[in-house]
Amino acid sequence: MNTPTVSQSAELDRLGYLDIEPDPTLDLFEEIRTLKREKNAVILAHYYQEGDIQDIADFVGDSLGLSQQAAKTDADIIVFAGVHFMAETAKVLSPDKKVLLPDLKAGCSLADACQPEAFRAFRAKYPDHVVVSYINCSAEIKTLTDICCTSTNAVHIINSIPPDQPIIFAPDRNLGAYLKKKTGREMVLWNGTCMVHEIFSNEKITKLMNRHPDARLIAHPECEDHILAKAHYIGSTSGLLKFTRQDPAEEFIVATEAGIIHQMQKLSPHKTFIPAPPENTCACNECPHMKRNTLEKLYVCMKHELPEIRLEEWIIRDARASIDRMLDISARAGL
Repeated sequence: MNTPTVSQSAELDRLGYLDIEPDPTLDLFEEIRTLKREKNAVILAHYYQEGDIQDIADFVGDSLGLSQQAAKTDADIIVFAGVHFMAETAKVLSPDKKVLLPDLKAGCSLADACQPEAFRAFRAKYPDHVVVSYINCSAEIKTLTDICCTSTNAVHIINSIPPDQPIIFAPDRNLGAYLKKKTGREMVLWNGTCMVHEIFSNEKITKLMNRHPDARLIAHPECEDHILAKAHYIGSTSGLLKFTRQDPAEEFIVATEAGIIHQMQKLSPHKTFIPAPPENTCACNECPHMKRNTLEKLYVCMKHELPEIRLEEWIIRDARASIDRMLDISARAGL
């Protein structure tokens, strides 16, 4: 888990940051809009954020798309309502801008499952392999990566590598297994997973599909293989959203983090979206890290301009190289 630096911890403690509660009489939407104007800030919200945050954001999207959007703006401050690795990516692509994260403890089970020292040792076992890393990893893992990828362009990135070149894929083993099937390439996989996408119940989804025979099951490729095998469509968060707009079906069972349903309902209000059920009775199809961010924390974050994402120059430089290679390959392919 990423933690605040010593200096940031001291500053957060000085402010009593974790105990700050905004005045309950405030209109938080109006206060946040005022702070945006006063501070020349832009708010980015991932599809998995709560609905209020998505509605107040300037841009809503997936992690890389949001970071690219931030790099294009003339804002002085980027407020990234997402998780830590996403805000790091925004900082890598916009090193001269101040990047804020409403809750610095908003981590990611997938990114946290791939720690730099362990991955460095893993990589050393395969010195002739090219390292392809899913964008859902820390900035330091990106410094150990040759080419990044997203769930949208991953197949193309893998296919762009010469057939005789061995590959390490990290950190998601489920996405890696999906890519092996799609591309026919053998790859060494790092053993990491997303806690949300690994919890879906095959039995419950099957029963749900029987009760809704006209519904289309759509799934993110971070899901396990037995879920993907029965999906009518597999795609990235933005791909899933696009599919629900274009497909004529009226019902969809959604096997990814349930926050995306807010946008699906806004764009297709006449359609029905059913979150895929988890193995147990908890709300495990909601990411607890994503949901650490709240409208209240967003307001406090903007008011005090903390917590701030800070990265060492060498991390920014080396992480940027792996992202730039991905962007170059994608651009040449028209993606």
